[in-house]
Parts: sequence; structure tokens; C-alpha cells
Amino acid sequence: MRNKDLIYFDYQATTPVSDEVLRRMQPYFAESFANPHSSDHALGWHSATVVERSAQQIASFIGADGDEIIFTSGATESNNLAILGLAKRAARMNSPRKRLLCSAIEHKCVLSAGRALEDQYGFTLDLIPVDQNGLIVPSELDRLLGEDVLLVSIMAVNNEVGSIQDITRLSEAIRGCGAVFHCDAAQAPIAIPLESLAAQVDMLSLSGHKMYGPKGIGCLYICRDLQDQIEPLIYGGGQQNGIRSGTLPTPLCVGFGAAAEYMSSPMASEKRAELRARRDRFVDMLVDLPWSGELYGGGLENRHPGNISFGFKGFDAQDVLGALQPNLAASTGSACTSGIAEPSHVLKAIGLSTEQAESAIRFSIGFETSDSAIDHAVELLDQALKRLSSVQR
Repeated sequence: MRNKDLIYFDYQATTPVSDEVLRRMQPYFAESFANPHSSDHALGWHSATVVERSAQQIASFIGADGDEIIFTSGATESNNLAILGLAKRAARMNSPRKRLLCSAIEHKCVLSAGRALEDQYGFTLDLIPVDQNGLIVPSELDRLLGEDVLLVSIMAVNNEVGSIQDITRLSEAIRGCGAVFHCDAAQAPIAIPLESLAAQVDMLSLSGHKMYGPKGIGCLYICRDLQDQIEPLIYGGGQQNGIRSGTLPTPLCVGFGAAAEYMSSPMASEKRAELRARRDRFVDMLVDLPWSGELYGGGLENRHPGNISFGFKGFDAQDVLGALQPNLAASTGSACTSGIAEPSHVLKAIGLSTEQAESAIRFSIGFETSDSAIDHAVELLDQALKRLSSVQR
């Protein structure tokens, strides 16, 4: 459904496919449709070439090489492949490293993969505490690190409160103890430049639909020296160095590569700066409303430029979002955990009370968000809170 009057403030859940990305994808649905793994004819060779070019575009975006990019269905699969793939191979090789570390605010798929390894393979999963800004506490990381740690997984940019980690600093500590460093960077492309991120980590997950590309495609960067230490999750024809079998979707790969090229362009850099300014203006307007409200997580300077996690005292987020329908789209947190009736583990980890966590709305704006949309959103919020307040009396 497309509603021109709907204000979309849920860009961290998904971005629209950019016009240029869509234009580049279209020929590979019907015209150049050959299987990229068909190695006996020119049409297959052409598809293979464009897939390889897409891998190189993504690799250049993060500072890697094309043969270090493994295409997946999205960041959830990438995170599972990184964590389960490394740990299963280590268990099979009787590695003495049997501990996994994850930040307390990781995406649910990272935490679930770690807990599955606890249950099925006898690993120990320890959570690294974060401060009230959603940032790793360095002394706690140092305390948990040791020669028995196989893997540390820390996301670059949080999906709920937008906190941006100092990956360079974390990398020094993690790699210093010989552990593998995996980074979920799904939320990072809109937030920060990524051209040197691959040099700081051993594995890195991305998702096309978080960066103006299509849904259904993502990748796992695996540094070349680590690739023979990953147990596949999907077996078959041995595609992608035997790490992830299956026919690659050429149109989606092309779209993902085009999105990576777009996100590394000077235009995207300019749009990030504009986005940050609009986000700051939106927060100022929320604070000025005649309702007691609070920004959750860190300050605006070290935060995803489109992220606003905000709660109004005395109001439940679900009630507010319901009152805003069908005019404004936002969320209570990660779209991947919708339907789970419990306070966000991210908000609890940064020290919020249950009441605060249940009031939190994640507004996330994007490159297309206009000043007029922000003005209208604030008006809608004020009207919704007035209606809810009159019902509560």
C-alpha cells in the first residue's frame, strides 16, 4: 500500500529502494536472466561477471576485496553464518576456546545464535555490559576477554537507540587476545563512513534493505585468512568458496552493489549531514511539546543521524503509535522482534525502568524526510497525546 499522506519515520526498519538502484536491477529480472553459476555459455558468464562486480562494489564500500564477500539473504543469515559457522568448526576441531562474548544490546539473532551454541555445543555466552549511552564499557570488556574466548560480536550502530561504537578501540583489545571479531554493521551505512571498517574486524554483516537496496540480500565479509575456519550452514553445489551454497539472485546482487556504490558517494555524505540536522531539529521540537518527554540512549553527537528513541512520561508507546495510525509510521523498536510483549532488552540494558522502556518510540528518519514532514509529525504527536490524555482522565 502506498499512501502519499503517510509520514514514514521507520527507516531503521527498512529503507525504500532508491530509483537508481531499481533502474540497475531491472534488466536482470527478464533480459539478462541467466544463472550466474552456468559456466558453459556466454549468458551465464555475463551474469557471473555482474555478480562479481557487485561483490567488488560492496568490498570497496567497506575496504575489503571482492573474494571476501559472501552473499546471503540478509544480515540475520550473515550473523548466524559468522557465529554458528565459526563455532561449529572450532568445536569439530576441539578448539580450547569455548567462550563467546556479545554486547548486551546486540540484535536478537546474534544473541539467539550464541544461546543455541550454549545449548547444543557447550559454549559459554557472556554479555558485555553497556553504559547508559549504549556504549561498551571498556573495563568490562577487558575483564571478560581471555585466551578461552573464540569470538566477540559487537554491532557498529545499535538498531534501537542508535549508539555508535568505537570499533577501532574495541578491535585492539579483542584481537590482542587472539579472539575473532565479528561486527553486525547492518545499521551502519546510513550512520557512518565504512571505507576502512573491514580492516578493524574479521567478519562483518550487512543487509541491502537497510541502505536503499533490495530486501532478501545481504552479505558476510569474511577476511580471507579466516574462510577455511567457517562451517557452512547451507550445503549444496559449493558456490561462494563452499561457504554458502545456492544459486545467487543476480538482480538482488546487482541492487546491493549499486546501493553500496550510492552509500559511498559524496551525495550520500551530504545527505547524512542534512539528516543529522533534521534529526536534531525534530528532537528540539519534541522537547518543546507541552508533554514531559525524554530522549533515550546517548546524546545526539555519537548517534545514528536518523535515530530518535523518545518516550513521553505517562504514555505507553503502543498506545501512542496506535493513536497516530494511519498517519505516521514509527515503531517501538526492532521490527524483527515485533509481537514480543516484553520490554526491549536494549532499553533495559542501558538502565531504563520498565515504565520508561514501555514508553519508548523509535522514530527513524531518512534521506527523503523533509522539514515539512517533521513539522507535521510533531503536530500529529501533539494531537495524539491530547486525545490519549483526555481518555486517561
